[in-house]
Amino acid sequence: MQAMTLWIVNGNIWDEEAGGLRTAHIRIEGGTIAGIVRDGEPDTSGAETIDASGLLVSAGFIDMHAHLRDPGFTHKEDIASGTRSAARGGFTTIACMPNTRPVTDTPETVRYILDKAAREGVVNVLPIAAITKGQLGRELTDFAALRAAGAIGFSDDGVGVQSARVMKEAMIRARELGLPIIAHCEDASLVEGAWATEGAFSRRHGLKGIPNESEAIHVGRDVLLAEATGVHYHVCHVSTEQSVRLIRLAKSLGVRVTAEVCPHHLVLSDEDIPGMDPNWKMNPPLRTPRDVQAVVEALEDGTIDIIATDHAPHAEEEKAKGVELAPFGIVGFETAFPLLYTTFVRTGRWCLGFLLRKMTSEPARVFGLKAGRLEPGAPADLVLVDLGLEQTVDPAKFLSKSRNTPFAGRRLAGWPVRTIVAGRTVWRAD
Repeated sequence: MQAMTLWIVNGNIWDEEAGGLRTAHIRIEGGTIAGIVRDGEPDTSGAETIDASGLLVSAGFIDMHAHLRDPGFTHKEDIASGTRSAARGGFTTIACMPNTRPVTDTPETVRYILDKAAREGVVNVLPIAAITKGQLGRELTDFAALRAAGAIGFSDDGVGVQSARVMKEAMIRARELGLPIIAHCEDASLVEGAWATEGAFSRRHGLKGIPNESEAIHVGRDVLLAEATGVHYHVCHVSTEQSVRLIRLAKSLGVRVTAEVCPHHLVLSDEDIPGMDPNWKMNPPLRTPRDVQAVVEALEDGTIDIIATDHAPHAEEEKAKGVELAPFGIVGFETAFPLLYTTFVRTGRWCLGFLLRKMTSEPARVFGLKAGRLEPGAPADLVLVDLGLEQTVDPAKFLSKSRNTPFAGRRLAGWPVRTIVAGRTVWRAD
């Protein structure tokens, strides 16, 4: 039985004012952070303690774009395996997209996800419901009923809403309910029959390419609709320089738009693709180095607000069908933090606090969550990270059911070693 009081002692927390790490002791009671002692030794008598000497202690990471594949595709992932995978990556809150079977377009499916997460999940799960019935882009779902069941926003992620009329109606309805429209931006007429971006890789292999404007056209259309309706409009997995320009302009005009970027779009370009390997096939595709530079700079200047993984598991036999037939997507929970820490913090481009904010407090701010803060009164959802620990990415050790990653064999530093939700350890490295 868990002790009423838990102390995490000798951990290193990020001190925003000092711009660095400092030792602190964190007291947890009843699943909530009850206090933080920054000077002196705490009185831990009679309490359970975790010695975090040498470890970073952070608010748990938040991922507002993930696919748990449950219901309907549980051979790829399910709520139990997906939340364990998230916990191993240091995530304590995740939002799951609605492209399940059945589609998450009814209150019953929303409740199924929440009930199963309560029974079998180990992290907080926030369902995102579909904008349109069956994700077919024609008829809106019952937004009010979905919100009442527990949906935190609306998205047809996996397909773009092709009709401007339908999207505008959705925005009006979502604004009335105070929930966001979370948009997968893709003009379907420009992407059919292609899987790689228009760039060096597609030209070298004689492939039809996916043009940048396939994403940016929807971004431009939707920010105009968001301006007209006043909805909170959130752009999924931004990947192009043109999209960045449109989002930056919209923000400068006061449009209520926010955006996310995925770790793989910050780290990889189409020039990194080694060949016809389905584990490098994702949607949006890896873009050009110019686009990578644009999204990195947009995250840095606040045009893009947060980092989200777009964790998209697929079974090995599905990816084995060859690059033309294999589904789009890669897993992301278990590599996200070490990948970004190694690429940007260890090299000196970002400070540690910047990366932590983009994975904790900023997602919480954008979506109005109580999570993502390391302060008294906040939920005791925490991650302990060994910043000096170096490991090679080994998909065989993933807790996800799926192994589809382009980062196999990459040496990374900064691995989570313990994840705590509501004061309870839900995963630890040993």
